[in-house]
Amino acid sequence: MTYFEIFSLPPKLQIDTVALEKAFYKLSREFHPDRFASKPAAEQAEATEKSSLLNDAYRALRDPIRRTEYLLELEGVELEEQSVKATESARASGTEKKQIVPADLLEEAFELNMALEEMKMAKQMGDDDPQLRKDLEAAKTNFTGMLDASGKELESHWTKWDAAVDANDDAAKSAAKDEMVALLNRRSYLRNLVRDVNAALE
Repeated sequence: MTYFEIFSLPPKLQIDTVALEKAFYKLSREFHPDRFASKPAAEQAEATEKSSLLNDAYRALRDPIRRTEYLLELEGVELEEQSVKATESARASGTEKKQIVPADLLEEAFELNMALEEMKMAKQMGDDDPQLRKDLEAAKTNFTGMLDASGKELESHWTKWDAAVDANDDAAKSAAKDEMVALLNRRSYLRNLVRDVNAALE
């Protein structure tokens, strides 16, 4: 069963999170391992497995980003930035994981990387450049704002996806899917930039 099916939900992205929570607690009581304490070992194991799956499903569906990623996984999409294979491959080869740089961020990312290198060199020399620190704080604010805005933009793609599901329109579903993939990769890249700035400012 998919996470959506566990809660008797269609594969849509706009969901009633209050109803989801109520359904979760109802099912949690139903499958709680303590209720099967006196049952045969096979039934206990099945209850534990169902309870674990239920928890995983709830955690994924209540989080907007994870819900979107999960639906895309069901659609056969493996997001590059979140790809476990990409992470493992990079670790095995001792290289950095490939990052998809959104075209509109190329220049800003380049300037940020230059500033990060300057900060690294300054730290190695025991210096603290107030202006450089100020520039990095400004960059952090800028990229954090972009990250927040991308969350709102994602919701507009949910509307397109859900409408396409209702209309059984494969072309519209494919278009919405492509837009969500691009936006999630952009979010991931922005999140990494903010992380790098935070590390440099420590």
